[in-house]
Amino acid sequence: MLLSVQNIKVEFVTGIVLNDVSFHIERGEKAAIVGINGAGKTTLLRAIVGELNPDSGLSVFEKDSSFGYLAQNANVNTENSIFDELLEVKSDIINMEKRLRAFEEKMSSVTGDELNALLEKYESLSHSFKLLGGETYMSEVYGVLTGLGFSEEDYAKKIATLSGGQKTRVALGKMLLQSPDLIILDEPTNHLDLSSITWLETYLKNYKGAVLIVSHDRYFLDKIVTKVIELENGNAQVYSGNYSDYSVKKEQRRIAELKAYLNQQADIKHQEAVIEKLKSFNREKSIKRAESREKMLGKIDRLEKPATVDADMKLVLTPHLQSGNDVLTVEGLAKSYGSLKLFENVNFEIKRGEHVAILGDNGTGKTTLLKILNELETADSGSFILGSKVEIGYYDQEHHVLHPEKNLYEEIADEYPYLTITEIRNTLAAFLFTGDDVFKLVGDLSGGERGRLSLAKLMLSDCNFLILDEPTNHLDIRSKEILETAINSYEGTVLYVSHDRYFINKTASRILELTGKGFVNFIGNYDYYLEKHEDVIKAAASVGTISLDAGKESKSAAKEETASATDWKAQKAQAAEQRKKENALKKCEEEIARLETELEDTDTQLSDTSNGNNVALLQELTKKREEISGKLEKLYEEWETLAE
Repeated sequence: MLLSVQNIKVEFVTGIVLNDVSFHIERGEKAAIVGINGAGKTTLLRAIVGELNPDSGLSVFEKDSSFGYLAQNANVNTENSIFDELLEVKSDIINMEKRLRAFEEKMSSVTGDELNALLEKYESLSHSFKLLGGETYMSEVYGVLTGLGFSEEDYAKKIATLSGGQKTRVALGKMLLQSPDLIILDEPTNHLDLSSITWLETYLKNYKGAVLIVSHDRYFLDKIVTKVIELENGNAQVYSGNYSDYSVKKEQRRIAELKAYLNQQADIKHQEAVIEKLKSFNREKSIKRAESREKMLGKIDRLEKPATVDADMKLVLTPHLQSGNDVLTVEGLAKSYGSLKLFENVNFEIKRGEHVAILGDNGTGKTTLLKILNELETADSGSFILGSKVEIGYYDQEHHVLHPEKNLYEEIADEYPYLTITEIRNTLAAFLFTGDDVFKLVGDLSGGERGRLSLAKLMLSDCNFLILDEPTNHLDIRSKEILETAINSYEGTVLYVSHDRYFINKTASRILELTGKGFVNFIGNYDYYLEKHEDVIKAAASVGTISLDAGKESKSAAKEETASATDWKAQKAQAAEQRKKENALKKCEEEIARLETELEDTDTQLSDTSNGNNVALLQELTKKREEISGKLEKLYEEWETLAE
């Protein structure tokens, strides 16, 4: 076991963040920590690596093992160049290489025993040099630099001149080159473009050591991890498999817990009804049965009601005004900034109801294209035409449409005065703003919260054509799932730029890849795009922009129809069986009522003093009473069985 996390507890002034969190990481294992913003993911990593002392519990690394930790704000030596900073990791090998060169130089000028002694040392050092990767370390450094998106022109740049994201990439490169037994990464994909993320996926997937990742990139996690550790309400739950496996298993577990709770509640109510009914029979044996059931009911270990799952809140969003079938037509758009050419000859059309994602490397002009369509930038050449009755709603990464002096409720109510209080609260709740959250000032919100609020406003608008620029940025996984549900239920048209491949896979019906020469069109989701990408790019290079159809299978409708008919027959048979049981229960209760009346008549006759001397009658009545009591006893048992 490489790492054992044992009962970690962390409590801040605001409350308990982590509560007895335990899990382990084996050698070579790839694991992810997931949870909503504020669940304590980064806090847990800091406790594991010793940057934070937990209130109780500990993390234990295997003896003589090593780990590397990449935080969200990584530290690097700003005086170095990018290349020199990464090369520092190989300083031991570089020093060995210098010693080897020194030996070679010295050996050229000595003979005899001295030469033999030097040769022996040289061979030993050369063997160690090879074992440490001395012959390949430079290609390894170049490979990491290229994989993380640095060009040869970048190598000499001083780290002091880099952006925060570029510095994080340098720190990531250093850690990968160190090759520790355990790599611990906190949001490693935040500052990488798609090609770099894909490279990192392959690198980590093939990495011989273990990996522990905190990330909101679900597609990234799907490709790498085999274990998911979920943090929720301070507790940890471990699931085997990748992110998609976790998502399915979590939903199954949630449904099972909710079902168990509802079943227990139904059983408790049923038992209480049975107890009340048995008491109403007002017979000694029925009362004893009721008391016995009351004792059993008191011993039940009652389940806690599962917490409300926000992702269950679903919005069906229908624009008030339907656009024409032709929503957008773009012809020959081109854009450059000085000598920097972003794109040229961009041509495409969007039809009503399509959900279209734009992909492309950083710097290809995706955001600029969206700004041109919103008339925030002007194209150098080309044109675009909006279709009939098209109303654009634009979401950018800066969230300019918000008012920091208002609270969340006012932000929605002032924009949409016709909405009721309930409608406003339901909308905000669907985007994870519940309770007193609605009275928070917009100016006090985090980046992710502002993003969710902007999206909520946009989805409520009268617009029928949504243009979104990186809508999932700063959103946690649960927020992304809610946005996916909202977009998939949106009956208007959507065009968006996103690096979130899982989000694209869930919401896109078409993908446009922006290159310097225009668009390549894929009619399908992200998985289809990956499958066909190489073939389509080759074809596009020779014939221009082309399309491929994802080829949805038509058999699914027939299968659904057959399954529907089978379900209907099963439901019909189940309903008939239920009616049969209800009729049997009703007959049983009627028979109990008849016999109880007969028993009361018999008891009345037995207690009648005028019959005191009629021995034959008393014997007959006593025998009759025993028979009725016996029948009632069996009927009580039958009733309990039927009532269950």
